[in-house]
Amino acid sequence: MKKLTFLLSIQLIICSMAWGQDDFSKQLFEKYDKYLEKSVAHQYLKREDIAPLIDNLKKNDLFKVSKLGESVEGREISLIECGTGPIKVLLWSQMHGNEPTATMALMDIFNFLAKSDQFDDVRKDILEKTTLYFVPMLNPDGAEKYQRRNALDLDLNRDALRLQSPEANILKDIRDKTDADFGFNLHDQSTLYSAGVSENQASISFLAPAYNWEKDVNESRGNAMKIIAQMNKTLQEYIPGKVGKYDDTFEPRAFGDNIQKWGTSTILIETGGYPNDVEKQFLRKMNFIGILTSLKSIANKEYASESIDNYYSIPDNKRYLYDLVIRNAQVEFYGNLYTMDIGINRSKGHEGDSKETMFRGYIAEFGDMSTFFGYNEFDASGLVATPGKISDDKKVKLKAKQLAKLHKEGVVAIPNEKGIASSYINQPINLYNDEKPEFKVRLGSSANFSLQRNGEVKAVVINGFLYLVEDQKEYNGNGVIMK
Repeated sequence: MKKLTFLLSIQLIICSMAWGQDDFSKQLFEKYDKYLEKSVAHQYLKREDIAPLIDNLKKNDLFKVSKLGESVEGREISLIECGTGPIKVLLWSQMHGNEPTATMALMDIFNFLAKSDQFDDVRKDILEKTTLYFVPMLNPDGAEKYQRRNALDLDLNRDALRLQSPEANILKDIRDKTDADFGFNLHDQSTLYSAGVSENQASISFLAPAYNWEKDVNESRGNAMKIIAQMNKTLQEYIPGKVGKYDDTFEPRAFGDNIQKWGTSTILIETGGYPNDVEKQFLRKMNFIGILTSLKSIANKEYASESIDNYYSIPDNKRYLYDLVIRNAQVEFYGNLYTMDIGINRSKGHEGDSKETMFRGYIAEFGDMSTFFGYNEFDASGLVATPGKISDDKKVKLKAKQLAKLHKEGVVAIPNEKGIASSYINQPINLYNDEKPEFKVRLGSSANFSLQRNGEVKAVVINGFLYLVEDQKEYNGNGVIMK
């Protein structure tokens, strides 16, 4: 009996040692695919995509699923509740309809909580010490149209005082009914934010919102800062240098600021960009790890010993990034050539029911951009930026060799001979219908030009994507179809 007791004690000590915050996050990282909800994996997430997943939760006694209300256009907004503990945690996602990354991560978290495996002791802590309230997709009307605002054209995050929208009322009501101790406000941000003045994308950004103009730190806000400081340490293991912090100027209309004011320790998580992660699936994984490690910390009050100073040490979110920067190009103005850096950004879009993300590239900046950075950069010293050529050859086929030949000629658009009716084409060329487009190398124009030396094309920029002629190295992109 003594031997058995001794072995059990050793086992408990090992378990306790095994699930320190670092070990837990590393194991989550390695085992993530076990919990990944594969039925949702794109940025154009709608209510109809997650409705079957929410319905499935009703079959599991762990979860209590209820209807909180409806959006302006009558779409259901659900509450998923689990856990029986005294610490109450409210998590809401997709307040802005075109910010779905955390919604996907919540689906993964439901899968994690429903399983039984090596993490059972962590689940036990979370589910016995906390009660979790999830509101995935607060703005289903915005999600339907892939737009930030709701069907009333209101930014829900600026409707915390007037409460004109049903969605804002739903969030206010559930916050008040639960009187949550902690709140997770889950968003996406522009992929063009940098972590401080650097070339590092702010892949994840945080904020413990202020609750007054003085930006005072009481116990509630201080706890949010401590949890964020812990999350930052965890995420630095996977996205080093790519974590930022929002400016904490008080916004009296915002939900985050007011929920903080109402006594809920509020943690804003904003998902930005990461290299080659257009659909933000890696950053979805970062949300999964960050939220679960925080829930573990909340359940066991591990955050209590964290220093608030570590929150303030996180670099501020800055706008120092562009999708593509062409350095030192020669650009013609009024018959003279001027040395210009060209900053190019790409707006996101998609076609109809397609879930594939497409882009439109435009020239966002000219001049000395030596203090800015690009996800991709190209030194065009000695090269002249020349408006892209338009071909009228209707026999061109969308084949790699023919397109490469066109690139060498500086051609960036060809006739839409097949009559493709969409707005995008998944090829490194633009198509036009009846009227030939006119391209310019000017601020605000579409980014379609060649880079030449003595009339010889060295590279082309097509719809904001760079294609190098000499070695055929390509930054994979798409073209657009001009009506």
